[in-house]
Amino acid sequence: MKSVRAGAAALAGITILGAVVTAQTVQINGAGATFPTPIYTKWIDEYSKAHPNLRINYQSVGSGAGIQQISKQTVFFGASDMPMTKEQMQAAPGALLHFPTVLGGVVPVYNLPNLSSELKFSGPLLADIYLGKITKWNDPAIAKLNPGVTLPSTDITVVHRSDGSGTTYIWVDFLAKTAPEFMRRVGVNTSVNWPAGVGGKGNEGVSGLVRQTPGSIGYVELIYALQTKISYGSVMNMAGEFVKASVQSVTAAAAEAAGKMPADFRVSITNAPGKGAYPIASFTWLLLYENPKDKAQAKAMVDFMKWALSDGQKYCADLGYAPLPDAVIKLEQTALGRIKVS
Repeated sequence: MKSVRAGAAALAGITILGAVVTAQTVQINGAGATFPTPIYTKWIDEYSKAHPNLRINYQSVGSGAGIQQISKQTVFFGASDMPMTKEQMQAAPGALLHFPTVLGGVVPVYNLPNLSSELKFSGPLLADIYLGKITKWNDPAIAKLNPGVTLPSTDITVVHRSDGSGTTYIWVDFLAKTAPEFMRRVGVNTSVNWPAGVGGKGNEGVSGLVRQTPGSIGYVELIYALQTKISYGSVMNMAGEFVKASVQSVTAAAAEAAGKMPADFRVSITNAPGKGAYPIASFTWLLLYENPKDKAQAKAMVDFMKWALSDGQKYCADLGYAPLPDAVIKLEQTALGRIKVS
């Protein structure tokens, strides 16, 4: 009888121990923008080395789907390259907070195999290409910005996103600011009705289509252009300079916004003023409920975010992102205190 009781006690102990281990393992699911996927993947990998009982799963499904999933609470956090609209925030079942995580640039990529010179673009020129008004690579409008470059008579194949996309939002936000006709005919959103072109899903899909389609032009986040070795051009900024996307030029684009950051962090920095500023740049945001149901997940996510905003920023440059300005990080560290973790 004594051995039976001892065995039962041991079994109970194992059960209790198993419950404790299970309780200590926190699984957090998130979904959204493809734009920051490389840096989020890196952060999750690095953070998990020191926190093996935290498992963060991030699905790269596009900003539109990320906003939908966090609004429906099918994921614990969302991610978007476009701030949620007032209407979207009001429709959510609770107060949602925006946290900028990194800065990135969207670049015009193109496939012209026999062209050795790097092309230059302006907002109005890119707008006319995406409106279907410019259909040949040797069009006078392209030649005017690229004197001395021998341009082919190749037809232009326009490539855009087929899914709801924050990268699209950043792209059309810039085009609409610099070309009134584009604003009137297409507008600004994560999904728009394109007058011309073919669609690819995700930054991966657009970069893939451009790589396999001679004569094509598309737009992707800088890291995807670097990783796939696609040619990308410089873009004229508000100061009239042709600037190529880089960590430095994207950082310059955020300089003014950093000093005027709104309390909710919802801000656009496309076509930013200032010398050396790359004009198609943006923050990307992580979306969290202020009062989430699962407090264990909330505490784990807040701790992860504090790390991402400090130690995590050192991984940005190697992946083509610009780290957040110190002033913005300080504001966010304070704002994280609004999330109810108990």
